[in-house]
Amino acid sequence: KFGVFPFQSSCDKDVVLNILSVLTDLLSLGTGRRIHYVISKGGSEALLQALTAAARTEPPDHSTLLPLLRLLARVGQRDRKFGLKVQKAEATDLILSLTKRNLGHHLHLTHCLWVLRVCASNVTTGATLGINGAMELLFKVITPYSKRHIRTVRAAIGALAALLKSKSNSRRAVNRGYLGGLLRLYQDWHRNDVSNNYIYIRRGLLLCLKHITNIQLGRETFLGSHGMEILFTSVQDCLSCKNLDPIITTATQILRKCYPKEHLPLATVRSSYFFPLPGNAKAEPPCEASEGKWLKGDYESDGEEETEKDLDNKDGESKEEDYDLETDVNNLRSRPVLDRPEEELGQYEAMCPELSHNFQELESVSEEEKSLEDRTERLSSAPSHFIPSATSLKHPNYRWRNQSVTEVGPDPGEQDFKVPLQRWRKKEECRWDHTDEKRDIAEAAQDRDSCEEEDAVRSHVLALHLLPEDAAWYKKLFSPESLASASINMSTGGMLESSDIVRNLLEKHQGDVPFHSPCLYTARAKCVKSIPGYKDLAFPDFWGHQPPPYSKPMLERKHGVQRDKVLDDIRRLIQPGDLIGRTVFDIDEPSCSSPGAPGCLTFFSKFESGNLRKAIQVREFEYDLIMNADVNSNQHHQWFYFEVCDMKLAVPYRFNIINCEKFNSQFNYGMQLVMYSVKEALQGRPRWVRAGHDICYYKNHYRCSAAAGGGGARGKFYYTLTFSIKFPHKDDVCYLAYHYPYTYSTMMSHLDILEQNRNPRKVYWRQQTLCQTLGGNPCPLLTITAMPESKNRDDLEQFCNRPYVFLTARVHPGESNASWVMKGTLEFLVSNDPIADLLRKCFIFKIVPMLNPDGVING
Repeated sequence: KFGVFPFQSSCDKDVVLNILSVLTDLLSLGTGRRIHYVISKGGSEALLQALTAAARTEPPDHSTLLPLLRLLARVGQRDRKFGLKVQKAEATDLILSLTKRNLGHHLHLTHCLWVLRVCASNVTTGATLGINGAMELLFKVITPYSKRHIRTVRAAIGALAALLKSKSNSRRAVNRGYLGGLLRLYQDWHRNDVSNNYIYIRRGLLLCLKHITNIQLGRETFLGSHGMEILFTSVQDCLSCKNLDPIITTATQILRKCYPKEHLPLATVRSSYFFPLPGNAKAEPPCEASEGKWLKGDYESDGEEETEKDLDNKDGESKEEDYDLETDVNNLRSRPVLDRPEEELGQYEAMCPELSHNFQELESVSEEEKSLEDRTERLSSAPSHFIPSATSLKHPNYRWRNQSVTEVGPDPGEQDFKVPLQRWRKKEECRWDHTDEKRDIAEAAQDRDSCEEEDAVRSHVLALHLLPEDAAWYKKLFSPESLASASINMSTGGMLESSDIVRNLLEKHQGDVPFHSPCLYTARAKCVKSIPGYKDLAFPDFWGHQPPPYSKPMLERKHGVQRDKVLDDIRRLIQPGDLIGRTVFDIDEPSCSSPGAPGCLTFFSKFESGNLRKAIQVREFEYDLIMNADVNSNQHHQWFYFEVCDMKLAVPYRFNIINCEKFNSQFNYGMQLVMYSVKEALQGRPRWVRAGHDICYYKNHYRCSAAAGGGGARGKFYYTLTFSIKFPHKDDVCYLAYHYPYTYSTMMSHLDILEQNRNPRKVYWRQQTLCQTLGGNPCPLLTITAMPESKNRDDLEQFCNRPYVFLTARVHPGESNASWVMKGTLEFLVSNDPIADLLRKCFIFKIVPMLNPDGVING
């Protein structure tokens, strides 16, 4: 144990000095455990009492005071309650008095300032020191640029920064004009410190400004004193030197905090799409009475990047989980008790038609079907992502069933993917499987009527929105007249118009996109019901895409990317000369947008799963983008999917999505968005590729209103996702998306192709409608299992006794990756893989591949 306390009562100077020397040596080496031990034994109180006794002697003995002050500064840095202990020992005025008496002696003054800084780290003690004139005293010590007494000036700046953590001291500093003085001091040190020898002093002055601007009055005074311009100019001078990163970081934080807060450039943050809910047909979109009201506490926030609090309750949670663990083997073996009467479970009988299926198809097997089965058996187990499309599609036994959704075109097995669209009639009859039950017929008839009613209401055709105009293939195949015919046209017959451009596109399609048919997709997309009433198809969804032939690593983030982007945003306020501010796309007010203006990009998003609400051209090659919120909502803007065209070659375009909500994003850690080029697709490379550079995600100066925030910290700020792209072709048509899109129509066409390509002798497949969504779209329910070996009682009993596995996907519309995982799961379950065959024989799979079709459709 340390002998810490004998010097408290000792009057012998030599004894005190020896004890202080020993303590200094012990606490100067090793880890902080020694200091914490001294604190736990009352070392801080003992040192303060010794300081009080030494300071009251006349004249003060500095040979004792200086080691005491050094020890107090070292111990006080580790003692969280040091400020309170100083007040309890009534040493606040004593320390301030020592500082005043030593203004002319810089060595003694420096030691006093070290202790003063430690005392001021406690907000209450700091406020007391501020009331007693500590800041005025420190401003006498902090001088303009000078090479003399640097140690003392640095200590004074550190003490002032600690004092300004108190909001009362910050207000006092603003009212007395100290903020302007700090700006002038910083300018002087920045201008004269050419060799960058005094970075810590310059950063200390910035820390003082940072604390003052934590209050609204400080930010307003900072703006009025041209602080934005001063710091922005100084940051530009520092960018070339990496050693100045601490200065750049602190100055950038101040600039971001003081940037005037604004609303999003929208009339309302509520979604552009409104849907009347059942039972509330007369409801109108709610108005935002408090749209202009800031959230409480916005101006008093520190304005820095949020850091999620790590609550240290994991141990408690794990203990609670341990208490919940069942250890009785008998209880673990017992079957769970039903939570409702068995009579109520009868309502689910309609969802389990396999239990009452008669399997008449097992009685007779044609020679042709046997031949097909033999060929299937001889096939090697295909990868789970592969679905045969060439031979099997043309086989007559792959019949086309109309599955309770919509009517589609003729059997794709009767024609390849190059068949012109004009032959795909919406009302053309589909061939039915002879084993379909009456319930299937009734469901299909109901859905057919629904689809016909929809056509009577919409009375339009789906068309491709835009195609590149200057490509060689375009000039060769299409004339301006045919291009005009490819735009949106209204048709009274409700059937798909056969334009030359679409026909030529289909003839050009090589049919090499696995698991995709443009004709089948188009037919499915026609019957989709959306709030905007989509009339256009996105080219990637129509044409399909292939997986990239190579893997791509995560994007490595360059040093200083986010800082440079933030400074570009700040330049808008300070140097607005190059700003354009032109709205080029707006789904709320199309008349106010100016698409096709010379030198600007053209945007479009009114297609299935598309999401882009507004595009503003900020500079020649920079655009601010705003995403639409969920229907009937003012939140959730993560998903984006839009078309852009009229670009220049090899020019980096910057895009800023300015209304993101999440605190952080994988875009900060190497994730990239995906891009699809129409020209690349028509040249035989139809792929979604990872694209974008200089990608980062950060908080911006746009604030949510009280109505939009929804309460809590989450709604206080918006965030910006910014990325730059060099497009591969001039005047191309490209699509940008958050992740690989997977639309509702894509899912429905995939289900159709899956059913066609399954082996009906091995795979039991049943597609039903779980329900109709609020928007009027069927939500499919799939049943997948193995067919019974025969109609023998034992085989049928084994079939009915198989346990159920329930799978769902796409609860959140913006998480398209869930649909791709589900797609792979479905492909695997109907494949010839031995493991898939075993799973089918062991389980009955009930699958809802898309739980939120309306959300996916409306983007």
